Amino acid sequence: MPVITNIEDLRKIYERRTPRMFYDYAESGSWTEQTFRENTSDFAQIRLKQRVAVDMSGRTTKSQMIGQDVAMPVALAPVGLTGMQSADGEIKAARAAEKFGVPYTLSTMSICSIEDVAAHTKTPFWFQVYTLKDDDFMRRLFERAHEAKCSAIVITVDLQVLGQRHKDLKNGLSAPPKLTAKSIANMMTKIPWGLEMLGTKRRFFGNIVGHAKGVSDPSSLSTWTAEAFDPALNWDRIAQFKEWWGGKVIVKGIMEPEDARRAADVGADAIVVSNHGGRQLDGAVSSIRMLPSIVEAVGKDVEIHLDSGIRSGQDVLKALALGAKATYIGRAYTYGLGAMGEAGVTKALEVIHKELDVTMALCGETDVKNLGAQNLYVPQGFGDPSVPL
Repeated sequence: MPVITNIEDLRKIYERRTPRMFYDYAESGSWTEQTFRENTSDFAQIRLKQRVAVDMSGRTTKSQMIGQDVAMPVALAPVGLTGMQSADGEIKAARAAEKFGVPYTLSTMSICSIEDVAAHTKTPFWFQVYTLKDDDFMRRLFERAHEAKCSAIVITVDLQVLGQRHKDLKNGLSAPPKLTAKSIANMMTKIPWGLEMLGTKRRFFGNIVGHAKGVSDPSSLSTWTAEAFDPALNWDRIAQFKEWWGGKVIVKGIMEPEDARRAADVGADAIVVSNHGGRQLDGAVSSIRMLPSIVEAVGKDVEIHLDSGIRSGQDVLKALALGAKATYIGRAYTYGLGAMGEAGVTKALEVIHKELDVTMALCGETDVKNLGAQNLYVPQGFGDPSVPL
C-alpha cells in the first residue's frame, strides 16, 4: 500500500483507478457546484484553539450515536452506486465499518442488496430510504430491513425532485447507466476495476430489481426511477414511515431550524444537518454554517448529526465542537473504496481517526464528548447564513 497521509491521497488514487462516470458521480455537485465547494471550504473559516501543559494521556474518541457505542462519532453515510466504485463495494464498506466500530448506512440505491450486506456482516447496519410513492414497495422494504436486523432507518427528505448534476448528464450516468463509446473506452483503460467487476454478479440495483413492481430486469429500471420519487412528500408521510418501521429513525437532509423542529415533533431519534453533499439545491448554505442555528433551535430535543463536506478528522472535531453529536462521511470513504476496496475504506477511517485524536490532544481535550465552543475561534456571524464571511 502506498503511503497515505490524508483523504486527498486516496482521492488521487481513486481518480486514476475508477471509470470517469463513477468518479464524477461522487465528485460533483449540482448546477454551478457552489454549495459542493463551500461545504468543504467553510470548515477552513473555523480556527482551533491550541492548549499546552495539559495532560494528554488517556484520550478517547469513543462515543454513542442513537444509543449505539461507536469507536468515534463518525458514520459511513448512505452513498448510491458504491458497488460500481469497487466490485461488491457495499459489502466491502460495511465490513470495514464493522471492524472499525462505526455505523454503516446502506443506500436504497445500492448495487448490493440489503440481504447481500446482511449475509456478509455480523453487526446490525443502518438502512437509508427515500420517500417513494409506492406504499407496497416501501412496506416490503421495511420488512426486508427488519429481517436483515437493521438497527435504524435513515429517511432522506431532500430528494423529492432531482437536482441537476451536469457531469452525470454528460456522462450518461442514470439508472441504469447509459453507456456511450466514450464511457466504454474509458472503462477499458481501468483494467483492475474491470477485472473485479467481471468477478461479481452484483452489477445492478439489488434493492430494486426483482422487488419493485414492474422492475424485473435492469432495462425496466429507468422508467421506475423516473416515477418513483414522491414530490407530494410532507411531514405526515414521514410520520407514517416512522410508524411502519417501528424502530429508530434518523431524518437526513435538514437545513433550516423550522424543519429541524418539525422532524423533532414527528419523533425522529436524530436529524442530519445535510444538503446532500451539494448535489441538490445549489446555492444553499453549507451544512457546517447551518449547524449552530439548528443546535440552538432543537439541540436539547433531538440528537443532531452533521453530513456534507467532511474530509478530515479536524472537520469532525469542528462539527462536534459546534454542537453536533456525531458526523457522517460519504465521499471520504468512497475515495478509499474506489482506490483500494475494503482496505481503502479502513484507511480512510484510520486517517480521520488519527487526525481527530491528535487534534483533540493539541486542543487540550482528552474526551471527544467534552469538545465545545472552548476549542474554537469562530468568525463573527458564522452561524447566521445571512451574514457573508
